Amino acid sequence: MNRLLTERSSVENFEKEMEKISPFELKDRLIELADERIRKMMHILLNAGRGNPNWVATEPREAFFLMGRFAIEECRQSSEYAPGIAGIPQKEGAAIRFEEFLESNAKEPGAELLSKCYTYMTQEHDADADALVHEWAECAMGCQYPVPDRILKHCEIAVRDYIGEELCGGRPPQGDFDLFATEGGTAAMCYIFDTLQQNHLLRRGDRIALMTPIFTPYIEIPKLNRYNFKVTEIPADRMSSDGLHLWQYNEKEINRLRDTSYKALFVVNPGNPPSYMMAPETIMQIVDIVRRWNPNLMIITDDVYATYVPGFQSLMAQLPYNTVCVYSFSKYFGATGWRLAVAAVHRNNIFDDLIKRLPRKRTGELQRRYGTLRADVENMRFIDRMVADSRQVALNHTAGLSLPQQLQMTLFALYSIIDKREGDRYRTKMLSMIKQRLDALWRSTGFTLPDDPLRAGYYSEIDMMVWAVRFYGEDFAEWLRLNYSPLDVVYRLATETSLVVLNGGGFDGPQWSIRVSLANLHTDDYTKIGEHIRHILDSYAERWKNSLPIVE
Repeated sequence: MNRLLTERSSVENFEKEMEKISPFELKDRLIELADERIRKMMHILLNAGRGNPNWVATEPREAFFLMGRFAIEECRQSSEYAPGIAGIPQKEGAAIRFEEFLESNAKEPGAELLSKCYTYMTQEHDADADALVHEWAECAMGCQYPVPDRILKHCEIAVRDYIGEELCGGRPPQGDFDLFATEGGTAAMCYIFDTLQQNHLLRRGDRIALMTPIFTPYIEIPKLNRYNFKVTEIPADRMSSDGLHLWQYNEKEINRLRDTSYKALFVVNPGNPPSYMMAPETIMQIVDIVRRWNPNLMIITDDVYATYVPGFQSLMAQLPYNTVCVYSFSKYFGATGWRLAVAAVHRNNIFDDLIKRLPRKRTGELQRRYGTLRADVENMRFIDRMVADSRQVALNHTAGLSLPQQLQMTLFALYSIIDKREGDRYRTKMLSMIKQRLDALWRSTGFTLPDDPLRAGYYSEIDMMVWAVRFYGEDFAEWLRLNYSPLDVVYRLATETSLVVLNGGGFDGPQWSIRVSLANLHTDDYTKIGEHIRHILDSYAERWKNSLPIVE
């Protein structure tokens, strides 16, 4: 839509057209409207709709680029090739050459971190130094297929340690998690849905539960004809005594999971868009339900915002047997363009065991599906089936995340572990920046945001109806519901002020809520957003007051 909508009928047509569209697609339409407004009024577009960070973690990137310099020197050792062509890195003696390189480049950006990463892997994991450096050099050059295809050996060690620190509060459960490196968290989601269905763990029409509000694809994918799952939503609808959202779950709603007809539970924790960690008592309630009532419940938890809540504890830490976890490096390190994520599955898990219990007809089908990869398909693990399914099985030999991506993932993971031991400077600065933006947003609205240790704060969800009641009363709120669409707020922000936010209803949150990303604008911009949000609420109130009958 490329014309400016000014008449009320046009606004209503827009809102009706947009009611069913994904909030991320709606965002693009709003940007078009905001862009046209810019052309007409020279406003600056402020896009707080998408959660793409406007920062980058510099040190692990400097280490990556310095590793590239070493790797190209390794390639040039061979004299066999003509100018402009080099060999590939060689393993023998790689560690000695790497140590000499670090010594001679000690003052270069990234050298100190590379040295610390190398020391961490060789001393704490007794990694073979030549093999480690060779893996890193090949990764920097991108000159080989990923082997193993699921994830490289030393990359898995580093990322497993990182997940133990960040998702399990430094206290991972006994046993190891196997990791599958994927092209961002979205790819991991696609692979999980696919492999669950291909292996008859979730069949068309099965019952699943979603803990809402939730990242929109988790709402939309189950509705696809391929899956057509029967979905029950468990809403985070608890309110405080003074009528404010807590963004937590009611015990009664969680208890619905006792019903064994629920095959799977999908969770984003901390939530998107509320951006609050699931309360510890809720986690323990789910643990109790799984252990006493529904032991075969499969849990898929998406924990991409875990690093924004100090001491975060994932469901994977409490229920490793039942849980597959998705984690992306995109948000914490400012690396959405790198497409770095992992799916984590414990070695001892419900997914493998349920596959072993399938009837003979189903196991026969799976033998035919995966039989070209190995003779003993019955012993093929769920996570390896994910790898194969990610490449339609037939292309399994070319599966795997690219080597440069795995190197950067390794360096992100090790950087975080090392920095945490040295004072957690990166996290401290990150959380401080996010809090400043959050405070600026809410302070300028005139609303109140109570402190909450469970809040991640990467997004903020503002329920306009809550504040309508608080400032102007129930009669005004009812008038607002009857006379306007919930999308009117995001539409007016886009067309009147060139501000783009997402509608919370698109995440199955409160219909009159809006999601503001705290990641991609500067602090002063959030002050402007808050002021405009309050202005819109006050303008509704003025119209309401003018519509009231005059009392003589």
